Amino acid sequence: MTIQTIINNAVKRLKAEGKLLTPDFYAEAFCKEAERAKISVEDCNHVEKFKDMLSKDFQKDLKNYRIKTMSEFVRFLISKLNRTNPTQCSNTLEAQTHFCKRVLQVITVLHNKEAAELAQNSIDLLENAATPEQLDNFRQRWVNFITTYDDTFLQKLKELGDVDSSDLRKTVENLHIHAPKEPSSAAVDLHKVSKLLVASFVPSIASSVNDTIADISDKLRKNPEILDSEDVEKEIKAAISLRIALDKESVKEMVESIDGVLDKLSLRLIDMIESSDNSNAEVQAIKKELESYTEESTANFKVAHKKLFTIAVALEENTQLLSKDLKNHNKDVDALSKKVKKLEEELEKAKKESKEDFLTKLYNKRALDEFMEFKEAEYQRYERNYAVVMFDLDHFKDVNDTYGHEAGDAVLSAFAKILKKEARSVDIVGRFGGEEFLALLSDTDLQGGVTFADKVLKHVEKSRFMYKGDRIKVTASAGVSERKQHVSLEATVNSADEYLYIAKKNGRNRVEYKK
Repeated sequence: MTIQTIINNAVKRLKAEGKLLTPDFYAEAFCKEAERAKISVEDCNHVEKFKDMLSKDFQKDLKNYRIKTMSEFVRFLISKLNRTNPTQCSNTLEAQTHFCKRVLQVITVLHNKEAAELAQNSIDLLENAATPEQLDNFRQRWVNFITTYDDTFLQKLKELGDVDSSDLRKTVENLHIHAPKEPSSAAVDLHKVSKLLVASFVPSIASSVNDTIADISDKLRKNPEILDSEDVEKEIKAAISLRIALDKESVKEMVESIDGVLDKLSLRLIDMIESSDNSNAEVQAIKKELESYTEESTANFKVAHKKLFTIAVALEENTQLLSKDLKNHNKDVDALSKKVKKLEEELEKAKKESKEDFLTKLYNKRALDEFMEFKEAEYQRYERNYAVVMFDLDHFKDVNDTYGHEAGDAVLSAFAKILKKEARSVDIVGRFGGEEFLALLSDTDLQGGVTFADKVLKHVEKSRFMYKGDRIKVTASAGVSERKQHVSLEATVNSADEYLYIAKKNGRNRVEYKK
Protein backbone atom coordinates (compact mmCIF):
# COMPACT_ATOMS: atom_id res chain seq x y z
CA MET A 1 0.00 0.00 0.00
CA THR A 2 1.35 3.44 -0.99
CA ILE A 3 1.35 6.70 0.94
CA GLN A 4 -1.16 8.12 -1.57
CA THR A 5 -3.55 5.28 -0.76
CA ILE A 6 -3.21 6.04 2.95
CA ILE A 7 -3.93 9.72 2.26
CA ASN A 8 -7.07 8.82 0.30
CA ASN A 9 -8.26 6.48 3.05
CA ALA A 10 -7.64 9.19 5.67
CA VAL A 11 -9.82 11.66 3.75
CA LYS A 12 -12.56 9.03 3.40
CA ARG A 13 -12.37 8.31 7.14
CA LEU A 14 -12.92 12.01 7.96
CA LYS A 15 -15.96 12.16 5.68
CA ALA A 16 -17.40 8.98 7.20
CA GLU A 17 -16.92 10.35 10.73
CA GLY A 18 -18.47 13.72 9.77
CA LYS A 19 -15.33 15.70 10.65
CA LEU A 20 -13.91 18.71 8.84
CA LEU A 21 -10.64 18.46 6.94
CA THR A 22 -8.52 20.33 9.50
CA PRO A 23 -4.79 19.68 10.14
CA ASP A 24 -5.40 18.04 13.54
CA PHE A 25 -8.23 15.78 12.38
CA TYR A 26 -6.32 14.86 9.21
CA ALA A 27 -3.12 13.97 11.12
CA GLU A 28 -5.12 11.74 13.48
CA ALA A 29 -6.90 9.98 10.60
CA PHE A 30 -3.67 9.57 8.59
CA CYS A 31 -1.84 7.92 11.52
CA LYS A 32 -4.75 5.54 12.12
CA GLU A 33 -4.74 4.49 8.45
CA ALA A 34 -0.93 4.09 8.47
CA GLU A 35 -1.15 1.88 11.56
CA ARG A 36 -3.93 -0.09 9.95
CA ALA A 37 -1.71 -0.62 6.85
CA LYS A 38 1.18 -1.58 9.15
CA ILE A 39 3.37 1.15 7.70
CA SER A 40 5.68 3.03 10.07
CA VAL A 41 5.59 6.81 9.54
CA GLU A 42 7.99 8.93 11.62
CA ASP A 43 5.47 11.77 12.09
CA CYS A 44 3.07 9.29 13.72
CA ASN A 45 5.62 8.04 16.26
CA HIS A 46 6.36 11.32 18.06
CA VAL A 47 4.52 10.16 21.20
CA GLU A 48 6.67 7.01 21.52
CA LYS A 49 9.76 9.07 20.82
CA PHE A 50 9.10 11.61 23.57
CA LYS A 51 7.60 9.10 26.02
CA ASP A 52 11.03 7.59 26.71
CA MET A 53 12.22 11.01 27.94
CA LEU A 54 9.62 11.08 30.75
CA SER A 55 9.79 9.51 34.19
CA LYS A 56 8.47 6.01 34.80
CA ASP A 57 5.42 7.38 36.64
CA PHE A 58 4.53 9.57 33.67
CA GLN A 59 5.07 6.64 31.30
CA LYS A 60 2.63 4.57 33.36
CA ASP A 61 0.08 7.39 33.24
CA LEU A 62 0.50 7.62 29.46
CA LYS A 63 -0.21 3.92 29.20
CA ASN A 64 -3.22 4.08 31.54
CA TYR A 65 -4.73 7.03 29.68
CA ARG A 66 -4.00 5.38 26.31
CA ILE A 67 -2.33 8.45 24.84
CA LYS A 68 -1.90 7.94 21.09
CA THR A 69 -1.71 11.33 19.36
CA MET A 70 0.47 14.40 19.86
CA SER A 71 -2.64 16.45 20.64
CA GLU A 72 -3.55 14.07 23.48
CA PHE A 73 0.10 14.04 24.62
CA VAL A 74 0.23 17.86 24.84
CA ARG A 75 -3.09 18.03 26.74
CA PHE A 76 -1.74 15.37 29.13
CA LEU A 77 1.39 17.45 29.86
CA ILE A 78 -0.66 20.64 30.27
CA SER A 79 -2.96 18.93 32.77
CA LYS A 80 0.07 17.72 34.73
CA LEU A 81 1.51 21.23 34.81
CA ASN A 82 -1.82 22.76 35.89
CA ARG A 83 -2.19 20.27 38.72
CA THR A 84 1.04 21.47 40.27
CA ASN A 85 -1.09 24.34 41.58
CA PRO A 86 -4.66 23.02 42.05
CA THR A 87 -5.99 26.32 43.47
CA GLN A 88 -4.71 28.38 40.57
CA CYS A 89 -5.99 25.77 38.09
CA SER A 90 -9.44 25.77 39.70
CA ASN A 91 -9.62 29.58 39.78
CA THR A 92 -8.45 29.84 36.18
CA LEU A 93 -10.98 27.23 35.05
CA GLU A 94 -13.80 29.01 36.89
CA ALA A 95 -12.79 32.39 35.45
CA GLN A 96 -12.59 30.90 31.95
CA THR A 97 -16.03 29.36 32.35
CA HIS A 98 -17.55 32.70 33.44
CA PHE A 99 -15.76 34.41 30.58
CA CYS A 100 -17.14 31.88 28.06
CA LYS A 101 -20.67 32.37 29.42
CA ARG A 102 -20.45 36.15 29.06
CA VAL A 103 -19.15 35.85 25.49
CA LEU A 104 -21.95 33.41 24.66
CA GLN A 105 -24.52 35.76 26.23
CA VAL A 106 -23.28 38.52 23.93
CA ILE A 107 -23.67 36.20 20.92
CA THR A 108 -27.29 35.42 21.89
CA VAL A 109 -28.28 39.07 21.34
CA LEU A 110 -26.57 39.40 17.96
CA HIS A 111 -28.66 39.36 14.81
CA ASN A 112 -28.01 35.77 13.74
CA LYS A 113 -30.60 33.17 14.68
CA GLU A 114 -28.36 30.13 14.18
CA ALA A 115 -25.48 31.58 16.21
CA ALA A 116 -27.84 32.76 18.99
CA GLU A 117 -29.43 29.30 19.32
CA LEU A 118 -26.04 27.59 19.36
CA ALA A 119 -24.78 30.09 21.97
CA GLN A 120 -27.81 29.51 24.23
CA ASN A 121 -27.37 25.73 23.95
CA SER A 122 -23.69 26.17 24.84
CA ILE A 123 -24.61 28.23 27.94
CA ASP A 124 -27.03 25.50 29.06
CA LEU A 125 -24.24 22.96 28.54
CA LEU A 126 -21.77 24.90 30.73
CA GLU A 127 -24.35 25.26 33.51
CA ASN A 128 -25.06 21.51 33.65
CA ALA A 129 -21.59 20.05 34.29
CA ALA A 130 -20.87 18.97 30.74
CA THR A 131 -18.63 16.00 30.03
CA PRO A 132 -15.48 16.38 27.92
CA GLU A 133 -17.25 14.53 25.10
CA GLN A 134 -20.17 16.97 25.13
CA LEU A 135 -17.82 19.96 25.18
CA ASP A 136 -15.84 18.52 22.28
CA ASN A 137 -19.07 17.94 20.36
CA PHE A 138 -20.14 21.56 20.82
CA ARG A 139 -16.65 22.77 19.94
CA GLN A 140 -16.99 20.89 16.66
CA ARG A 141 -20.41 22.49 16.07
CA TRP A 142 -18.85 25.93 16.49
CA VAL A 143 -16.04 24.96 14.09
CA ASN A 144 -18.66 23.84 11.58
CA PHE A 145 -20.59 27.09 12.02
CA ILE A 146 -17.60 29.39 11.48
CA THR A 147 -16.40 27.25 8.58
CA THR A 148 -19.72 27.17 6.76
CA TYR A 149 -20.95 30.67 7.68
CA ASP A 150 -22.00 32.56 4.55
CA ASP A 151 -22.57 36.33 4.61
CA THR A 152 -23.05 36.76 0.87
CA PHE A 153 -26.70 37.63 1.55
CA LEU A 154 -25.47 41.11 2.49
CA GLN A 155 -24.37 41.66 -1.10
CA LYS A 156 -28.05 41.75 -2.09
CA LEU A 157 -28.25 45.12 -0.33
CA LYS A 158 -25.62 46.78 -2.55
CA GLU A 159 -28.31 48.40 -4.67
CA LEU A 160 -29.68 50.15 -1.57
CA GLY A 161 -26.38 51.47 -0.20
CA ASP A 162 -22.88 50.68 1.05
CA VAL A 163 -22.37 47.22 2.56
CA ASP A 164 -19.92 46.72 5.42
CA SER A 165 -19.78 43.00 6.33
CA SER A 166 -17.85 43.78 9.53
CA ASP A 167 -20.49 46.21 10.87
CA LEU A 168 -24.14 45.19 10.33
CA ARG A 169 -25.48 48.30 12.07
CA LYS A 170 -23.46 50.60 9.81
CA THR A 171 -24.75 48.71 6.77
CA VAL A 172 -28.37 49.20 7.84
CA GLU A 173 -27.81 52.91 8.54
CA ASN A 174 -26.30 53.36 5.06
CA LEU A 175 -29.29 51.85 3.27
CA HIS A 176 -31.25 54.33 1.14
CA ILE A 177 -34.77 53.05 1.64
CA HIS A 178 -37.37 55.36 0.13
CA ALA A 179 -40.66 56.09 1.83
CA PRO A 180 -43.97 54.96 0.26
CA LYS A 181 -45.29 56.99 -2.67
CA GLU A 182 -48.03 58.62 -0.61
CA PRO A 183 -46.58 59.11 2.89
CA SER A 184 -48.44 60.77 5.65
CA SER A 185 -46.36 63.84 6.39
CA ALA A 186 -48.39 64.55 9.49
CA ALA A 187 -47.56 61.11 10.95
CA VAL A 188 -43.83 61.55 10.26
CA ASP A 189 -43.82 64.99 11.90
CA LEU A 190 -45.78 63.73 14.89
CA HIS A 191 -43.33 60.89 15.33
CA LYS A 192 -40.39 63.32 15.50
CA VAL A 193 -42.26 65.67 17.81
CA SER A 194 -43.19 62.81 20.13
CA LYS A 195 -39.52 61.83 20.48
CA LEU A 196 -38.55 65.40 21.35
CA LEU A 197 -41.34 65.66 23.90
CA VAL A 198 -40.41 62.39 25.60
CA ALA A 199 -36.79 63.57 25.82
CA SER A 200 -37.90 66.89 27.34
CA PHE A 201 -39.94 65.12 30.03
CA VAL A 202 -36.84 63.60 31.64
CA PRO A 203 -35.86 65.72 34.67
CA SER A 204 -32.48 67.38 34.15
CA ILE A 205 -31.58 67.40 37.85
CA ALA A 206 -33.93 64.95 39.62
CA SER A 207 -32.59 61.39 39.81
CA SER A 208 -35.79 59.59 38.79
CA VAL A 209 -38.88 59.95 36.59
CA ASN A 210 -42.35 60.29 38.10
CA ASP A 211 -44.95 57.60 37.25
CA THR A 212 -47.20 60.22 35.60
CA ILE A 213 -44.34 61.30 33.31
CA ALA A 214 -43.50 57.69 32.55
CA ASP A 215 -47.12 56.96 31.54
CA ILE A 216 -47.46 59.89 29.11
CA SER A 217 -44.01 59.09 27.64
CA ASP A 218 -45.06 55.50 26.99
CA LYS A 219 -48.30 56.66 25.30
CA LEU A 220 -46.42 59.00 22.95
CA ARG A 221 -43.89 56.34 21.99
CA LYS A 222 -46.57 53.82 21.12
CA ASN A 223 -48.97 56.19 19.32
CA PRO A 224 -47.60 59.63 18.24
CA GLU A 225 -50.95 60.43 16.54
CA ILE A 226 -52.56 61.18 19.93
CA LEU A 227 -50.74 64.52 19.88
CA ASP A 228 -53.78 65.84 17.94
CA SER A 229 -55.97 65.22 21.00
CA GLU A 230 -56.79 68.13 23.32
CA ASP A 231 -56.83 65.86 26.36
CA VAL A 232 -53.29 64.73 25.59
CA GLU A 233 -52.23 68.35 25.23
CA LYS A 234 -53.36 68.97 28.80
CA GLU A 235 -51.48 65.87 29.98
CA ILE A 236 -48.32 67.11 28.24
CA LYS A 237 -48.55 70.52 29.93
CA ALA A 238 -49.09 68.85 33.29
CA ALA A 239 -46.10 66.55 32.66
CA ILE A 240 -43.84 69.51 31.82
CA SER A 241 -44.95 71.33 34.98
CA LEU A 242 -44.34 68.17 36.99
CA ARG A 243 -40.86 67.77 35.49
CA ILE A 244 -39.96 71.35 36.50
CA ALA A 245 -41.38 70.74 40.00
CA LEU A 246 -39.26 67.59 40.36
CA ASP A 247 -36.14 69.54 39.39
CA LYS A 248 -36.93 72.32 41.86
CA GLU A 249 -37.55 69.84 44.66
CA SER A 250 -34.24 68.08 43.95
CA VAL A 251 -32.38 71.42 43.95
CA LYS A 252 -33.95 72.34 47.27
CA GLU A 253 -33.03 69.00 48.83
CA MET A 254 -29.44 69.25 47.59
CA VAL A 255 -29.00 72.80 48.87
CA GLU A 256 -30.49 71.89 52.26
CA SER A 257 -28.14 68.94 52.51
CA ILE A 258 -25.09 71.03 51.58
CA ASP A 259 -26.19 73.82 53.92
CA GLY A 260 -26.48 71.44 56.85
CA VAL A 261 -22.99 70.07 56.22
CA LEU A 262 -21.60 73.60 55.97
CA ASP A 263 -23.19 74.56 59.30
CA LYS A 264 -21.54 71.64 61.08
CA LEU A 265 -18.22 72.20 59.31
CA SER A 266 -18.26 75.90 60.18
CA LEU A 267 -18.79 75.25 63.89
CA ARG A 268 -16.05 72.59 64.01
CA LEU A 269 -13.52 74.78 62.25
CA ILE A 270 -14.30 77.72 64.51
CA ASP A 271 -13.90 75.52 67.60
CA MET A 272 -10.51 74.35 66.34
CA ILE A 273 -9.37 77.89 65.61
CA GLU A 274 -10.59 79.17 68.99
CA SER A 275 -8.76 76.39 70.83
CA SER A 276 -5.49 77.58 69.30
CA ASP A 277 -5.99 81.23 70.17
CA ASN A 278 -8.84 82.21 72.50
CA SER A 279 -7.95 85.88 72.40
CA ASN A 280 -8.25 86.29 68.66
CA ALA A 281 -10.86 88.99 68.03
CA GLU A 282 -11.12 88.24 64.31
CA VAL A 283 -12.14 84.64 65.04
CA GLN A 284 -14.94 85.84 67.31
CA ALA A 285 -16.23 88.10 64.55
CA ILE A 286 -16.21 85.25 62.01
CA LYS A 287 -18.16 83.04 64.40
CA LYS A 288 -20.88 85.63 64.89
CA GLU A 289 -21.12 86.18 61.14
CA LEU A 290 -21.55 82.41 60.52
CA GLU A 291 -24.25 82.18 63.19
CA SER A 292 -26.19 84.94 61.46
CA TYR A 293 -26.02 83.06 58.15
CA THR A 294 -27.45 79.94 59.79
CA GLU A 295 -30.65 81.77 60.61
CA GLU A 296 -31.30 82.68 56.97
CA SER A 297 -33.14 80.55 54.36
CA THR A 298 -31.37 77.26 53.69
CA ALA A 299 -32.69 77.15 50.11
CA ASN A 300 -30.69 80.24 49.07
CA PHE A 301 -27.53 79.60 47.03
CA LYS A 302 -26.08 82.99 47.99
CA VAL A 303 -26.14 82.06 51.68
CA ALA A 304 -24.21 78.84 50.99
CA HIS A 305 -21.70 80.79 48.91
CA LYS A 306 -21.14 83.35 51.68
CA LYS A 307 -20.58 80.61 54.22
CA LEU A 308 -18.01 78.94 52.01
CA PHE A 309 -16.24 82.25 51.52
CA THR A 310 -16.20 82.90 55.29
CA ILE A 311 -14.75 79.46 56.00
CA ALA A 312 -12.09 79.98 53.31
CA VAL A 313 -11.05 83.30 54.92
CA ALA A 314 -10.93 81.72 58.38
CA LEU A 315 -8.79 78.84 57.14
CA GLU A 316 -6.46 81.18 55.26
CA GLU A 317 -5.88 83.42 58.28
CA ASN A 318 -5.31 80.55 60.71
CA THR A 319 -3.43 78.03 58.54
CA GLN A 320 -0.20 78.35 60.47
CA LEU A 321 -1.82 77.59 63.82
CA LEU A 322 -3.70 74.60 62.43
CA SER A 323 -0.55 73.36 60.71
CA LYS A 324 1.33 73.31 64.00
CA ASP A 325 -1.43 71.29 65.66
CA LEU A 326 -1.47 68.82 62.80
CA LYS A 327 2.29 68.36 62.92
CA ASN A 328 2.11 67.65 66.66
CA HIS A 329 -0.48 64.96 66.08
CA ASN A 330 1.24 63.58 62.99
CA LYS A 331 3.72 61.49 64.99
CA ASP A 332 0.90 59.84 66.92
CA VAL A 333 -0.95 59.12 63.68
CA ASP A 334 2.18 57.57 62.13
CA ALA A 335 2.69 55.35 65.18
CA LEU A 336 -0.93 54.21 65.11
CA SER A 337 -0.67 53.59 61.35
CA LYS A 338 2.34 51.32 61.85
CA LYS A 339 0.51 49.39 64.56
CA VAL A 340 -2.54 48.97 62.31
CA LYS A 341 -0.35 47.77 59.45
CA LYS A 342 1.37 45.25 61.72
CA LEU A 343 -2.00 43.98 63.00
CA GLU A 344 -3.26 43.67 59.42
CA GLU A 345 -0.18 41.62 58.47
CA GLU A 346 -0.66 39.35 61.50
CA LEU A 347 -4.36 38.94 60.65
CA GLU A 348 -3.53 38.05 57.03
CA LYS A 349 -0.95 35.53 58.25
CA ALA A 350 -3.50 34.00 60.64
CA LYS A 351 -6.02 33.68 57.78
CA LYS A 352 -3.48 31.85 55.61
CA GLU A 353 -2.60 29.47 58.43
CA SER A 354 -6.25 28.75 59.23
CA LYS A 355 -7.45 25.25 58.38
CA GLU A 356 -11.15 25.75 59.09
CA ASP A 357 -13.80 26.74 56.52
CA PHE A 358 -15.43 29.92 57.88
CA LEU A 359 -18.99 28.90 56.84
CA THR A 360 -19.30 25.15 57.50
CA LYS A 361 -16.68 24.90 60.31
CA LEU A 362 -15.27 21.82 58.54
CA TYR A 363 -11.69 21.51 57.30
CA ASN A 364 -10.95 23.74 54.30
CA LYS A 365 -9.15 22.80 51.07
CA ARG A 366 -5.74 23.65 52.53
CA ALA A 367 -6.26 21.33 55.51
CA LEU A 368 -7.67 18.54 53.31
CA ASP A 369 -4.57 18.64 51.09
CA GLU A 370 -2.34 18.24 54.15
CA PHE A 371 -4.38 15.31 55.54
CA MET A 372 -4.37 13.57 52.14
CA GLU A 373 -0.59 13.88 51.96
CA PHE A 374 -0.37 12.37 55.44
CA LYS A 375 -2.65 9.45 54.47
CA GLU A 376 -0.65 8.91 51.31
CA ALA A 377 2.58 8.71 53.36
CA GLU A 378 0.96 6.06 55.61
CA TYR A 379 -0.10 4.10 52.55
CA GLN A 380 3.37 4.23 51.00
CA ARG A 381 5.06 3.09 54.22
CA TYR A 382 2.55 0.77 55.88
CA GLU A 383 0.12 0.01 52.99
CA ARG A 384 -2.80 1.34 55.04
CA ASN A 385 -5.61 1.59 52.53
CA TYR A 386 -8.06 4.54 52.55
CA ALA A 387 -11.14 5.63 50.61
CA VAL A 388 -11.99 9.02 49.11
CA VAL A 389 -15.63 10.14 48.77
CA MET A 390 -16.57 13.29 46.82
CA PHE A 391 -20.00 14.85 47.55
CA ASP A 392 -21.86 17.54 45.59
CA LEU A 393 -25.24 19.14 46.44
CA ASP A 394 -27.69 18.64 43.55
CA HIS A 395 -29.10 21.75 41.81
CA PHE A 396 -27.47 24.02 44.38
CA LYS A 397 -27.54 26.96 41.95
CA ASP A 398 -31.36 26.72 41.90
CA VAL A 399 -31.43 27.07 45.70
CA ASN A 400 -29.40 30.32 45.50
CA ASP A 401 -31.51 31.66 42.62
CA THR A 402 -34.84 30.78 44.26
CA TYR A 403 -34.26 31.50 47.97
CA GLY A 404 -31.13 33.69 47.94
CA HIS A 405 -27.50 33.17 48.93
CA GLU A 406 -28.29 33.26 52.66
CA ALA A 407 -30.50 30.20 52.17
CA GLY A 408 -27.69 28.56 50.19
CA ASP A 409 -25.26 29.19 53.06
CA ALA A 410 -27.77 27.68 55.51
CA VAL A 411 -28.06 24.53 53.35
CA LEU A 412 -24.26 24.19 53.17
CA SER A 413 -23.95 24.48 56.96
CA ALA A 414 -26.72 21.91 57.51
CA PHE A 415 -25.13 19.44 55.09
CA ALA A 416 -21.77 19.90 56.85
CA LYS A 417 -23.37 18.91 60.18
CA ILE A 418 -24.83 15.75 58.60
CA LEU A 419 -21.45 14.85 57.10
CA LYS A 420 -19.70 15.36 60.44
CA LYS A 421 -22.33 13.33 62.30
CA GLU A 422 -22.03 10.31 59.97
CA ALA A 423 -18.21 10.34 59.97
CA ARG A 424 -16.11 8.41 62.49
CA SER A 425 -13.63 10.12 64.78
CA VAL A 426 -10.75 8.81 62.62
CA ASP A 427 -12.30 10.14 59.39
CA ILE A 428 -11.52 13.53 57.86
CA VAL A 429 -14.35 15.57 56.31
CA GLY A 430 -14.08 19.02 54.76
CA ARG A 431 -15.33 21.49 52.20
CA PHE A 432 -13.46 20.95 48.94
CA GLY A 433 -14.85 24.09 47.29
CA GLY A 434 -18.26 25.68 46.53
CA GLU A 435 -20.92 23.01 47.11
CA GLU A 436 -18.39 20.13 46.89
CA PHE A 437 -17.27 18.22 50.00
CA LEU A 438 -14.65 15.49 50.50
CA ALA A 439 -14.44 12.66 53.01
CA LEU A 440 -11.13 10.88 53.68
CA LEU A 441 -11.93 7.52 55.32
CA SER A 442 -9.05 5.84 57.16
CA ASP A 443 -8.45 2.04 56.84
CA THR A 444 -11.48 1.80 54.55
CA ASP A 445 -11.90 -0.08 51.25
CA LEU A 446 -14.16 0.75 48.33
CA GLN A 447 -17.26 -0.98 49.75
CA GLY A 448 -16.82 0.80 53.07
CA GLY A 449 -16.70 4.13 51.26
CA VAL A 450 -19.88 3.28 49.34
CA THR A 451 -21.67 2.36 52.59
CA PHE A 452 -20.66 5.67 54.16
CA ALA A 453 -21.81 7.64 51.09
CA ASP A 454 -25.20 5.84 51.04
CA LYS A 455 -25.76 6.68 54.72
CA VAL A 456 -25.02 10.37 54.11
CA LEU A 457 -27.29 10.59 51.05
CA LYS A 458 -30.20 8.89 52.87
CA HIS A 459 -29.72 11.20 55.87
CA VAL A 460 -29.82 14.25 53.56
CA GLU A 461 -32.95 13.03 51.74
CA LYS A 462 -34.83 12.47 55.01
CA SER A 463 -33.76 15.77 56.61
CA ARG A 464 -35.91 18.91 56.66
CA PHE A 465 -33.96 21.89 55.37
CA MET A 466 -35.90 24.95 56.54
CA TYR A 467 -35.21 28.63 55.81
CA LYS A 468 -37.56 31.41 56.97
CA GLY A 469 -40.52 29.03 57.08
CA ASP A 470 -39.82 27.51 53.63
CA ARG A 471 -38.82 23.89 53.27
CA ILE A 472 -36.04 23.42 50.72
CA LYS A 473 -35.77 20.04 49.02
CA VAL A 474 -32.11 18.98 49.04
CA THR A 475 -30.37 15.89 47.67
CA ALA A 476 -26.72 15.06 47.04
CA SER A 477 -24.60 12.89 44.73
CA ALA A 478 -21.36 11.06 45.51
CA GLY A 479 -18.38 9.40 43.82
CA VAL A 480 -16.18 6.84 45.63
CA SER A 481 -12.68 5.43 45.05
CA GLU A 482 -10.07 3.57 47.11
CA ARG A 483 -6.30 4.08 47.11
CA LYS A 484 -5.13 0.55 46.33
CA GLN A 485 -6.94 0.55 42.97
CA HIS A 486 -4.96 3.58 41.70
CA VAL A 487 -1.38 4.53 40.99
CA SER A 488 -1.33 7.69 43.09
CA LEU A 489 -3.23 9.91 45.51
CA GLU A 490 -4.01 12.29 42.67
CA ALA A 491 -5.44 9.49 40.55
CA THR A 492 -7.60 8.36 43.49
CA VAL A 493 -9.09 11.84 44.00
CA ASN A 494 -9.61 12.30 40.27
CA SER A 495 -11.39 8.95 40.09
CA ALA A 496 -13.79 9.90 42.90
CA ASP A 497 -14.44 13.21 41.15
CA GLU A 498 -15.13 11.46 37.82
CA TYR A 499 -17.61 9.06 39.42
CA LEU A 500 -19.29 12.05 41.11
CA TYR A 501 -19.97 13.57 37.70
CA ILE A 502 -21.23 10.19 36.47
CA ALA A 503 -23.67 10.17 39.41
CA LYS A 504 -24.94 13.62 38.47
CA LYS A 505 -25.19 12.63 34.83
CA ASN A 506 -27.16 9.47 35.68
CA GLY A 507 -29.91 11.31 37.56
CA ARG A 508 -28.31 12.63 40.80
CA ASN A 509 -29.11 11.57 44.38
CA ARG A 510 -27.00 8.44 43.91
CA VAL A 511 -23.55 6.94 44.57
CA GLU A 512 -21.26 5.86 41.72
CA TYR A 513 -18.02 3.85 41.91
CA LYS A 514 -15.96 1.33 39.98
CA LYS A 515 -18.02 -1.86 40.04
